[in-house]
Amino acid sequence: MTATSKAARPVTQVVRGQRTSDGAGVRLTRVIGGRALPDLDPFLLFDEFGSEEASDYVGGFPDHPHRGFETVTYMLAGRMRHGDNKGNTGLLGPGSVQWMTAGRGIVHSEMPEQEDGLMRGFQLWVNLPRKDKMTAPRYQDIAPEKIPEVDAGGGARVRVIAGRFANTTGPVSAVATDPLYLDIALPANGSLEVPLPEDDNAFAYVFEGAGTIGGEAVGRGELAVLGAGEGVELAAGPEGARLVLVAGRPLREPVAKYGPFVMNTNDEIRQAVHDYQSGKF
Repeated sequence: MTATSKAARPVTQVVRGQRTSDGAGVRLTRVIGGRALPDLDPFLLFDEFGSEEASDYVGGFPDHPHRGFETVTYMLAGRMRHGDNKGNTGLLGPGSVQWMTAGRGIVHSEMPEQEDGLMRGFQLWVNLPRKDKMTAPRYQDIAPEKIPEVDAGGGARVRVIAGRFANTTGPVSAVATDPLYLDIALPANGSLEVPLPEDDNAFAYVFEGAGTIGGEAVGRGELAVLGAGEGVELAAGPEGARLVLVAGRPLREPVAKYGPFVMNTNDEIRQAVHDYQSGKF
């Protein structure tokens, strides 16, 4: 279950996100998908949103299309309602996850079901391989109680959203890049070693407290890109730490991006725009 020191992954880059807005004016911090880190194959985007000011989130994300990748929303606080043109609906509350495979095309919305209080969470975009970009759309709505939490010893606790940790498998199934998605809480001065598939790209994002990742100091709101190795060493400072650890198999394919469409060529992007405008989604 633990990584050996000689195989531990180093940190190759520490990134602090950029403040921006998306949807109907939702304020967020873009960590992957900005100038400092345009992508990390197969991950295309990673946003954190979080505010107690309704004006920062109340506009939500009205109907918009996607093609060619997957969107993952992980809620820490607040309530968001999902709906799409395939008939799927779901309420995202604290601790819940929505894993949506856009495939050949879907139109969906994510709208807040609150007008005050804290709204907080993450959205991750995961690329699809060429062979799966035109697959049928799929929606996985995962309630908090369906996500197992592992006592990792020494006061550390790990929620397993996707992939496998300590003989525990997360509820997300049949995802093309075999991702690992863990929510890790470390107590004050606590530590944990987490194995990772050697060939996967991986990152860790600290959203509470601070500590070290692969021996590198990483603070609140910073993302550590991990280098090669078989695992990562995590350690919290005196206030403890909470972070998400994400890994996935790189696709090593050409990427063409245009707003909500991610394909392999510009011709495929033009076709996606045409199909959406023609009502074929």
